[in-house]
Amino acid sequence: MSAAGEAGVARSYTGARRHPWVLGRLGDWTVPFGPYTPAQLVVLGGGAFTLIKTFAWWSWAGPVPVALWLCAVWAVRGAQIAGQNPFTAVLGVLVLLLRHPAGRIGGRSARDRRPAYLRGQFAVEPAPPAPAAAPASESGLVLACARSATLEAIAASGGAAAGSGLSRLLADAAGAGRRAA
Repeated sequence: MSAAGEAGVARSYTGARRHPWVLGRLGDWTVPFGPYTPAQLVVLGGGAFTLIKTFAWWSWAGPVPVALWLCAVWAVRGAQIAGQNPFTAVLGVLVLLLRHPAGRIGGRSARDRRPAYLRGQFAVEPAPPAPAAAPASESGLVLACARSATLEAIAASGGAAAGSGLSRLLADAAGAGRRAA
């Protein structure tokens, strides 16, 4: 295969891979036994402080506590909590405990809205006058015809579920309207 026909290879590295979070490296020079992660520096400093302040308690054990301290510094070099270094994990827990319990909306703490009172009015007015009534004999006949026609139309269209109480009631009403006519 010729050089022109070879497939190119492209690589992309995140900033964390190009510049890992370590302390004690300056160019090609590194601190002895370094570089150190922040967790190692905390154990190194905190352990040294503790060993110095409690020398009277452990001095009888000889170099064993110092050796344990150095082993602890070495052991935390790759310490991770849920895939994060211990400091970001602790920071995440602190942020979780300190944030507002209702959460955030648009970057601001969520708060309940101020109550808004509804101010409405109503008026009681007299009912409009009833329309002029038709003679009793005519209005009763028209109403009976309209009712029976409506009930027959509903029953014929299957407007009610078959076998339901409503369908029986409509059928009875339609039958009574036919008998009256």
